[in-house]
Amino acid sequence: MFEDILNYYKDFPKEGITFIDIIPTLRDKEKFARIIDEIAACTTAPNVATVEARGFLFAAPLLIRPGSGVENVIPIRKKGKLPYSKGDLVAVEIVKEYGHDNVFFRKSDIAAGVVTDGTIWVSVHDDVLATGGTAKGIADALNGITVEKDGREYPVRVKEFVFLCEIDGLPGRSLLESIAPVHSIMHVTE
Repeated sequence: MFEDILNYYKDFPKEGITFIDIIPTLRDKEKFARIIDEIAACTTAPNVATVEARGFLFAAPLLIRPGSGVENVIPIRKKGKLPYSKGDLVAVEIVKEYGHDNVFFRKSDIAAGVVTDGTIWVSVHDDVLATGGTAKGIADALNGITVEKDGREYPVRVKEFVFLCEIDGLPGRSLLESIAPVHSIMHVTE
């Protein structure tokens, strides 16, 4: 549906990887609005955890989209990019198609969110689903914690994964489906 507006760069950031550039989706406001509508339709949790920087572009508009139900965006950032108080920062080890890395989120950003039925439900958003290592690492970290809100402890649980684009034929979907449902707005082949 929107795949024709993506750009592809072979051997970036290293040989053997084809980089999917989603930035062209920002060049057409009607298509961008339709993409946000599609993402909103797939997002049922009131809290959205998303990875910098491209994920922010598609999660933040959900906060002001009428009827989306999203009330809190939880930023997940690279090392040194997220100020924090002692005990607030959670490190997440992720395995990407081109190596290991770490990202971080704050428990206080989750606690600022909405509690539903005694749980803080989170939708994990990212731009591209390939091997699934980033989303799995984030989901494992979120599903393994509780956060304090208003003097009570609440479990955090991943309700779904939402991706702008999925590379069909790679193992990402099967890796994540054992955790929660997976939704992708666009599909491309490697």
